[in-house]
Amino acid sequence: MRLRYALLALCCSLATAVATATPATAAYDLIITHGHIVDGSGSPWFSADIGIRGGHIATIGNLATATAKRRIDAGGRVVAPGFIDMLGQSERSILVDPRLPSKIYQGITTEITGEGDSIAPLLGEARTEMQMDFDRYHIKPDWTDFAGYFRHLEQQGIGINLASYVGATTIRKVVIGTTNRPPTAPELARMRALVREAMQQGAIGVSSSLEYSPAPYASTEELIALASEAAPYGGIYATHLRSEGDGMDAALDEAFRIGREAHVPVEIWHLKIAGKRNWGRMAAIVARIDAARAGGLDVAADTYAYPAWFNEMSAFVPPWAHDGGTAKMLERLKAPATRARIRQDMLTASSEWDNEWDEVTGPEGVLIGVTNNPALHSLQGKTIQQIARERGKDPLETLLDILVEDGGGTECAVFGMDEADVALALVQPWTSVNNDSSGTATDGLLGAEHPHPRAYGTFPRILRKYVREEHKLTLEDAVRKFSSLPAARVRLADRGLIKQGLWADLVIFDPATVTDLATFEAPNQLSTGMQWVLVNGVPVIDNGQMTGARPGRVLRGAGYHGPAAH
Repeated sequence: MRLRYALLALCCSLATAVATATPATAAYDLIITHGHIVDGSGSPWFSADIGIRGGHIATIGNLATATAKRRIDAGGRVVAPGFIDMLGQSERSILVDPRLPSKIYQGITTEITGEGDSIAPLLGEARTEMQMDFDRYHIKPDWTDFAGYFRHLEQQGIGINLASYVGATTIRKVVIGTTNRPPTAPELARMRALVREAMQQGAIGVSSSLEYSPAPYASTEELIALASEAAPYGGIYATHLRSEGDGMDAALDEAFRIGREAHVPVEIWHLKIAGKRNWGRMAAIVARIDAARAGGLDVAADTYAYPAWFNEMSAFVPPWAHDGGTAKMLERLKAPATRARIRQDMLTASSEWDNEWDEVTGPEGVLIGVTNNPALHSLQGKTIQQIARERGKDPLETLLDILVEDGGGTECAVFGMDEADVALALVQPWTSVNNDSSGTATDGLLGAEHPHPRAYGTFPRILRKYVREEHKLTLEDAVRKFSSLPAARVRLADRGLIKQGLWADLVIFDPATVTDLATFEAPNQLSTGMQWVLVNGVPVIDNGQMTGARPGRVLRGAGYHGPAAH
């Protein structure tokens, strides 16, 4: 009997010893020590070590005696989940520079892309209309659908994780083209089938960008039909609203209706109110979204928190003038009669379309960013007012002239928002963050462009301006907006938090020094302060230096039916 008890005691002792020793003695690929963990939930920071194995967070605790291939001493810096860019636009630039320096130096480890125009399906007029960008970036597409595009990324290797919506505009271009008419019943059936195929290939939802032609030609009923195809696959509906100015109330009504009738969550991209006479209306917009949420609609938004947006300069031209595509628009701009009609529409306030010329305070509020024609590169970084003065012409005529000279491919920054509205949108508990710019670099082909400074600075700017300087957000809430909130919105259940078992997308930075450097005058400047950035457990920034590693993964939606689906 004594022997039995002795053996039992020995067994218990050994079991206790093994249970206690296993976390401490297990070998890890990487251990991060002495960090202040801001885990993404919004909770206060805490001290712990993080053990990473196989790209995942294996242990959170005291790992002082554990063995690892490498240790990183965070030295009291913040350790947070990698930041998720809710609208990134890098589907093409990631093929030019897969490292995406402008993204990772902000702490971005995951990007969601596909704003109305998605990279697939790449057929018909969708391919034709994208050819200018392919030519600009020397891209030779070898895909026609999401399966092919995602395969291309995986074979190439990417520096961050990437997921995509299927764009309603792209679907329309494939089936109908760029003409202003509704789909026939067979055409709508094909459009719905293309959405189902995209969802099965890994798209995370359906998106619309209703300011940019031919998107305005789509009826609400057409958008409901497409969004409803995403619902059974766990998808969501994300939208650049039909108007962000005078027609904002009607645009919100439409988005809410699509969500309710298609039975999908709604994400409002880059929430804003544009036009000086609309400044101060953000409180009413917030109240409308709060009321919709209180009524049971799953609706939220995101923002880049700058007072200027950035888009194709052809958006200044009214939608009717885009009927038939870019070539037809250019023909109309060259014809005196139709050009006069375009000009008159731009000078007339309207709630029927998003009249950006009416929303800016003047030609000084339009800054040329990217030109397609090399002969016009000298205009990058100049305002329409400056260029008009140099040319001795009327500013509006100058804008239209540049569109013709550039083949309709000009991109520009437009100053049309009020800072108080921007800040109020940012601080809402349901607002996450987006860059709304493609990943870029300070050198090479991408470095020759003059992007919006948000391309380099959005997330560090929020940490500097709204957390450190103005105290409009706490650090913990800012990190929540950067991580767990967007992860929940787009159903990334295995990212967005520092939690055992999740992928090790992590950033390490000093909140007292992290900052943005990019400005509208000199945008091509990397943000500073991200000491380490890990994507799937692999450093892409190591002690402040870019490693060139490409550990990113294609993130497919819940409807994925491919060979890697679970």
